[in-house]
Amino acid sequence: MPYKIKLFLYQLPLLLLVACGSPSSESPASGQGQSGDRAANPAELAIVKGPKSAEEAKLLVLAMGDSLYAGYRLNRGEGFPEELQNALFDAGLDAFVFNAGVSGDTSAAGRSRLDFALEGLPRKPDLVILGLGGNDMLRGIEPEQTRDNLDAMTQALREKDIPVILTGMLAAPNLGPDYAALFNPIYPTLAKKYDAGLYPFFMQEVVGNNALMLDDGIHPNAEGVDKITKAIAPLVIEKLSDIAKDK
Repeated sequence: MPYKIKLFLYQLPLLLLVACGSPSSESPASGQGQSGDRAANPAELAIVKGPKSAEEAKLLVLAMGDSLYAGYRLNRGEGFPEELQNALFDAGLDAFVFNAGVSGDTSAAGRSRLDFALEGLPRKPDLVILGLGGNDMLRGIEPEQTRDNLDAMTQALREKDIPVILTGMLAAPNLGPDYAALFNPIYPTLAKKYDAGLYPFFMQEVVGNNALMLDDGIHPNAEGVDKITKAIAPLVIEKLSDIAKDK
């Protein structure tokens, strides 16, 4: 395993404790730039390109995760969903990325609000990007439960004919090899089972690089999110480009 990943994994429990945070008081499907973790000063808003609403967009993406999606301590417009929308726009895709990131969410919480999130959209999304499970690992929840919850969510989306891309997490070494052996295969196994897209480790691009982290040393800053997004975006662009051909 590369050194940077090893280094990060020893910090991972602390990362998840703060980055994934406590449950948000926001609506479970709060939309773009609505996380309570973000700055609210209008002068600090980052530019978000492309359509301003799901109704205006040709393509609709639902980004469903914990506070790593929600944009912890970032200005509005600097989080992963917004940065991804910018990347899609630059690639020539008319897409709106709806931010359904909620701080503190476990896979069980995500499973319980999936229908609510989908019903809150004006139409069926063309793609769901699913990034849950990190809080499960932090709390020592049995990997079988995490797998079952993510399996149920992915299956439900497949039954609705909604493609999925999974963004994964890795187990911290202090949980032991037995836990890791059960937890780490969850995302690739589900991706194979449901023919879903897979980005194996959401934090890969910022591991061990303090310049890409907030001053607490454990959360990606705006530049870090930009790096993460640039790594994930090609997978999303490829999938949406194929979908757009059929619309």
